[in-house]
Amino acid sequence: MQSKSLFSAVLSLAIIPFVVADTTITINARSNNGVWEGWGTSLAWWAQAFGDRDDLADIFFTTNTVNFGGVNLPGLGFNIVRHNAGGSSTTQVGSDGMVSSWNVKPSRQVTGYWVDWLNTDPASGSWNWNNDLKQRTMMEKARDRGANKFELFSNSPMWWMVNNHNPSGADDGGENIQSWNLATHAVYLATIAKYAQDNWNITYESVEPFNEPSADWWVSDGTQEGCHMSWDSQNSIIGSLRSELNDRGLQNTIISASDENNYDQAVKTLQGLSDDALKQTGRINVHGYQYGLGDRSGVNKIAVDRAIALWNSEYGESDSSGLNLTSNLILDFRWLRPTAWVYWQVLDGGGWGVIDADNDAGTVGAANQKYFTLAQFSRHIRQGMLILDGGADNVVAAYDSANSKLVIVAVNWGGPQNLEFDLSMFTQASTDGTVVTRWRTMFGSGDQYIQSDDVKMAGTKFSAPFEQNMVQTFEVGNVKI
Repeated sequence: MQSKSLFSAVLSLAIIPFVVADTTITINARSNNGVWEGWGTSLAWWAQAFGDRDDLADIFFTTNTVNFGGVNLPGLGFNIVRHNAGGSSTTQVGSDGMVSSWNVKPSRQVTGYWVDWLNTDPASGSWNWNNDLKQRTMMEKARDRGANKFELFSNSPMWWMVNNHNPSGADDGGENIQSWNLATHAVYLATIAKYAQDNWNITYESVEPFNEPSADWWVSDGTQEGCHMSWDSQNSIIGSLRSELNDRGLQNTIISASDENNYDQAVKTLQGLSDDALKQTGRINVHGYQYGLGDRSGVNKIAVDRAIALWNSEYGESDSSGLNLTSNLILDFRWLRPTAWVYWQVLDGGGWGVIDADNDAGTVGAANQKYFTLAQFSRHIRQGMLILDGGADNVVAAYDSANSKLVIVAVNWGGPQNLEFDLSMFTQASTDGTVVTRWRTMFGSGDQYIQSDDVKMAGTKFSAPFEQNMVQTFEVGNVKI
């Protein structure tokens, strides 16, 4: 990462003259790809280590400029928090205790609240609500900064609910939850949801009882918590969870499912679940680990046909340049059409985090270029905006009706060129001569998040220069659909 300050670059004082476009893109003002619900992150695992830090809460859950290690970072403005209900604990009940994978880092074992099976009463000694305090602390910090969508999710049931007492998985990667504990897993999650509402001032919009349940890599020597669950088990748990939530007065808390690893598997699972289970599912959650491949449109079709919401609830990769994140995010907007998007580990090493960190050593480094590419989207496409058809495979558009503002995010993969944006489909395409503010970021290195006011509307169009491997965001005021 370059050491220069984020806003230290000298901005051009001249307005860019109207230039001949290499490509013209028409934004479809008559389209409707859903109302945007927001951006977010999962708190497991990074918040276990850093959940008490206000600077990180400011960076991820506000749009303020935050000085971090001598660099001014533009806050990412997340409003969605995924809180993990852990499956681990050190509790012994007689000779029974958790079996731990030799291959799992401590930071990837999340201590759960229901530490033994002796009592279902959340006020009893079988429950320890002081466990996993830092993750909850970060959730509360996020709430206090404006986060307004909370999801409770499970990677694995509590260790004592699975056959081998190992929350990383079965020896062969197969079904591990004990059949008599399918409903118990639902009790666990519903009890947390009720306790959070009554004691933490946190109301979960949704509860997700699964995490990549069809995967066969949840094994006893795995690197994190996980549990394979068949479609029949998922059907049973969804039904039990709906009843348990209702019994606690949480009828408005929806169930999300099934957080499969990729789009193709999500289609198979959604086709394999029972009609009753899907009727009790309020939102489809899918992960983005198929990256540039997979049947995004197939997942979207099921959501549309069922008239239920759709989130990309987990995405992550090791490309710190930001190129892959941008490419896959634009594909999601184009074909998956979720109404929310959640990054997995915002703090992690090996390029996975948007800020480099070691969750076990407790050390934090610098923001990488992926951080700034994500800022191009999360700081500008905001909750409540209408997502529009951007008119091309390299463009995303969103409309803010409250402020009559159009947001366009565009990327240029090829050689330097001028992109022209045509707003003629809008009933009011701003006004001639209006300044269009833009922000630019280069993949890998170079410009991080540079703001310029050097572009103007020319009639119903504006044009801007793009370097190769550049993503830019434009905000156009005084636009009416």
